[in-house]
Formats: sequence, structure tokens, C-alpha cells
Amino acid sequence: MENIRYDLMTALPELIVLGMAMVILLVDLFLKPAQRMAIYVLAQLTLIAAAYFSFSSHVPSVSTAFSGAFVDDGMADVLKMMMYLGTSFVFVYSRQYLQQRAMFRGEFYALVLFSLLGMMVMVSGQSLLTLYVGLELLSLSLYALVAMDRDNAKATEAAMKYFVLGALASGMLLYGMSMIYGMTGSLNIAEINTALMAGPKMHAVLILGLVFIVAGLAFKLGAVPFQMWVPDVYEGSPTAVTMLISSVPKLAAFAFLIRLLVQALPTLAADWQQMLMIMAVLSIVIGNITAIAQTNLKRMLAYSTISHVGFLLYGLMSVTMNGFIFAMFYIVSYVLMTLAGFGIILLLSRQGFEADKLDDLKGLNQRSPWHAFLMLIVMFSMAGVPPTLGFYAKFSVLQAALAAGYVWLVVFAVLMAVIGAFYYLRVIKLMYFDEPLDAHPITAPMDMRLVLSVNALALLVIGLLPEKLIEVCIYTITSSLS
Repeated sequence: MENIRYDLMTALPELIVLGMAMVILLVDLFLKPAQRMAIYVLAQLTLIAAAYFSFSSHVPSVSTAFSGAFVDDGMADVLKMMMYLGTSFVFVYSRQYLQQRAMFRGEFYALVLFSLLGMMVMVSGQSLLTLYVGLELLSLSLYALVAMDRDNAKATEAAMKYFVLGALASGMLLYGMSMIYGMTGSLNIAEINTALMAGPKMHAVLILGLVFIVAGLAFKLGAVPFQMWVPDVYEGSPTAVTMLISSVPKLAAFAFLIRLLVQALPTLAADWQQMLMIMAVLSIVIGNITAIAQTNLKRMLAYSTISHVGFLLYGLMSVTMNGFIFAMFYIVSYVLMTLAGFGIILLLSRQGFEADKLDDLKGLNQRSPWHAFLMLIVMFSMAGVPPTLGFYAKFSVLQAALAAGYVWLVVFAVLMAVIGAFYYLRVIKLMYFDEPLDAHPITAPMDMRLVLSVNALALLVIGLLPEKLIEVCIYTITSSLS
């Protein structure tokens, strides 16, 4: 009985999110459309409660629950806190957008909370089975969210593509996990590592399993050559859903990579390092060059995501503690940039108008100088222009790769970053030097304007003073991997 109580207390934030997601679904049945603000408030209170218990229960030591299948460590707690913050931003930015499109319903908030629950399970997974269950809960929730706008043919098409390709990637990942289980006789991450270090195994089978695992993970990240779903899903999804898909789940995917590759399979590092290297180079090339040709803002940001994933992999492929620390720093920076970027798009959207074309940003400085300035900070940060957070994030992962001896790859990445800066600077040119095509006034709730301003300005402030965030990343990685 004491063990059960301990297990439940360890997973209390997950239980809160699960319980409140179901409560929101039930409460929504009894609310009139005019009363649905209560659902929004409940969803935000859920995040606050989960954050409180995650923070109050945090201890520096690593503790496991549910017979070692669930872990509570520094990485789990810190990434969960960032997920709560990111999800809260998604709720704030998307509220007006959903209200204008008759999507302001309990299903949206329940599905987002279920996807958050999947991410939390992924972050705390200490077993192949737990990791996979968390991934599937996240994926199924996102498939439903993409298709939520039932009358939109593009959204339905995007959901079908996402579902079919996602099922294929999940199958590949599960097949790879089954091979690792067959060779080690365990599902537990720590036991897999111990078994692989204990003695020689059938190396060919392990490598084949590793290939399937890396392929499945690459799909979830959107890395080349498994990136084909990213632009179509980003463009076809409702913008509020695109913002969610492009941001917070990347934190869970990073944790998934650390748990599976770094904690479970460090003995195969020489093999997965080469795979990550190839994917990193291809992602930076294809992401940056293809983004130049885009006229749809969401598709451009989709290819931008692919290139950012390439830079993330630069940190991981160094297979050093510094590389892992700076990879986490990069992914947190990327999430903040993406939330602010899509927040601007949602701000400019209105009923019957999506603001998802590059031309929709023309003359934004004349319409709203403040929001044009915020978008300028976001674009500078994504391009890696100092003194923004994006510059320091890129510099950090490239520095880790350089220290690991990848000199030519770092030179190549810098050249590609310069090429990639073109399509970010094009957005700034449209905002400041072109005449506006749309004279419609920009209206948004005060809380959205305030949070968006804080989000965008944080990219500048943290870029100037990145030490605190780096200290958090150092604590997170060292406490989990030591």
C-alpha cells in the first residue's frame, strides 16, 4: 500500500492533468456557448496546479516509481515546467482565434491536455513501454486536433497524411524497440544500458534495431529524410494547432532522444552519432534552401523548423555533456521563438482571414509599429542575429560540435545559416518597406498582447543575459545523466 501511495504521489502532476482533461469534457456538456470561458479558466488552472506540484515535489535526487517504469529527476521536472508554460501560452494566444471560428469548445482544451499528458509521460519514461505509450497518447491527440476543423478540406487532408505517416513511424519505432528488448531481455532503460555494457551481443541486430528507432524519432522531430509531413501539416492545420505541434512537443522529443539514445544506448553512440550527423546536415540544407521558395508563412516556418532540428542534432551528435546541455538550451530557445512567431500570426488573424501568407505582413510597421518590432525580434532570433537568444543558441551548439572535432561541419552550418537568414530578413523587409495590403485594425485581448510582448522581449533579454537559462540546462542534464 505504501508503494502504491508513493507511485501515485510521484505521478501526481500527470494525474491532475488526466483528471482535469476528463472534467473539462464533462463540464463542457452542460455549458452554453457564452459560458465556455469557464473551460479556458479550468485549463489554465490545471496547468498552474500541475506546475505547483511538480515544483513542490522536486528533489535533486533521482527517484523511480511504478517498478522503475517512471522516473522523477531534474530533466523531467524542468522540462515539465517548460511544457506547462508553453501550453499556457498556446491557450492565451489561441483563445480569440478559436472563438472566431466556432472551435472554442471543450474538446480542444481536453485534447491539448491529453497531448500534454503524453509529453509528460515521455519525459518521465524509464521504460521502452512507458515511452511508447506517452508518444502514442501525444500523437493520437495531435491527429484529432489537426482534424478538428471538420469543414476545412485542407485540415482533413493534413490530418490523414499525419495519421498515416505517423502510424508508419510509430511502427518503425516499436519494431526497433522490440529488437533492443530481444537482445537485452529488458524494457527498463537502465537495465538495457547495463546489459549492453556487460558483454558482447549480436551487434548486427542491435544496429538494425537502432536504425528503426532513429528513423521513428527523426519522424517525430521532422528531421530529413522523414520531414515530408511537416510543411503539409503546418499549412493545413488550424493555426492554433500548428503553433502547438511546432513548439511544446519538441521538448518531449528532446527528452525522448536523451532517454533512448544517451541513457539506454550509450554503447552504440558511435553508430547513432553517424546517423544524427547525416540527418543534421541534410535538415539544415533542405530546410533553409526550400524555405526560400515559400510564399505561405506557415510553410516557411515549417521548413525553418526542419533547419532548426538540424542545429539541435549538431548538439546531440557531439556526444558530450556540453553538447547535451547546449542541445537542451537550443530546444528551449526554439520553443520560445516559435510560440512568439505563431502568436503574431494569430494576432493578425481574424474571422475569415488567416494571415498565413507572407504578403499579409506587408506594411505591418505602418499598421502597428509595436507588433512589427516584436516580429522583427522573432525573425532576428530565428536567423541567429546577435544579440538575440537565437544567436546564442546557434553559437552554443556549434561550439559543442566544434569542440568534438566537427570543424568542416560547423563551417558548413554557418554558411547555411547565412543563406537561411535571407527568408527571415525578407519578412522584415515586407513589414518595414512595403505598403500594407490590409488596413483592417488589429484587435486582440489585452492578456494576449501582454503575454506576446513578454514572450518576444524575452528573446532579446535572455539573449543578452543567457547565463541563468544555461545554468538551468546544466543542472537539468548533469542531474539526470550523472
